[in-house]
Amino acid sequence: MITLNVHEAKTQLSALLVQVEDQGEVVWICRNGKPVAQLTAIPKRAVDPLVQHPELAGRILYDPVEPATEEEWPEEFR
Repeated sequence: MITLNVHEAKTQLSALLVQVEDQGEVVWICRNGKPVAQLTAIPKRAVDPLVQHPELAGRILYDPVEPATEEEWPEEFR
């Protein structure tokens, strides 16, 4: 675990991100000697673009590129 003050964290942010991402390091950022933030890596599974959110699972039952009919448009836009 690495502990730094805010100024050090700002000046070393790029290097800290490398350590967090590649080595799994955890960084505590302190203000006036008290921890206020923790910098950790996001699990690879959380950023996998192929994992579908369970609430979004399903099928689109219409053609999303089909133009809207006159009745489907709101009154203020007709």
